[in-house]
Amino acid sequence: MPPPTARVVVVADAHLGQVPPAVVAAFHRFLDAVPDLGDVLVINGDLFDFWFEYRAVIPRRHFATVAKLAALRSRGIPIIFVGGNHDRWGGDFLIHDLGIEFHPGEAELELAGRHSFVAHGDGLTEQHWSAKLMHRVTRHPATIRLFRALHPDLGFWIAHQLSRKLADNTRDKAVLDRAERAQARYAEQLLARRPDLALVILAHTHRPAVAQLPDGRAYLNPGAFLDGGRYAVVTKSGVELKTFQ
Repeated sequence: MPPPTARVVVVADAHLGQVPPAVVAAFHRFLDAVPDLGDVLVINGDLFDFWFEYRAVIPRRHFATVAKLAALRSRGIPIIFVGGNHDRWGGDFLIHDLGIEFHPGEAELELAGRHSFVAHGDGLTEQHWSAKLMHRVTRHPATIRLFRALHPDLGFWIAHQLSRKLADNTRDKAVLDRAERAQARYAEQLLARRPDLALVILAHTHRPAVAQLPDGRAYLNPGAFLDGGRYAVVTKSGVELKTFQ
């Protein structure tokens, strides 16, 4: 558990595997810089545009990123990874080989002395049929069993084709605006129902947001790293949006 004095770095939606090489290189520089930016790293989903662990196979295209994560852990930085709709199929490799605290879905965590609800956000306030479909499909046990039965080369190819098509269907600004508003309402209502929560962290909409309540509790969406290096820092006294240069 991170100490109450910790500076918690929060990042989401890098979508490595579907972004230009410059974004990947920037994210690797970001991982190198994390020990100077904070004491704990929280990855709130869709770090990878697709991640699936077969029993003896992991995605080859993400080797360099995995090596950076391993190097960060070797420097003593705790990493907490909450899976998104593109990468919730993590498992033993992330947990045992890399030493990452991995949660395939929503999690309640103690972050910088704040009892926090952390979820990528898919399935909570979806505004488009394709996103609703993706949420249901990726969580269904039959999908996981069927996918694991495929040869990894075929499985990864299918996943990347599907991911690209769904991304094309969810870039409408009006849809994103509605999703942003719906997500803010969801966080506000959750904080109202749960006075024990000091912080709600969501992602998925790619829209950065901080809403601070008078009592110090807050809602945070760090935005998408792929959109100019966005991230956030949480401390006991505040929540701040940042941009990695």
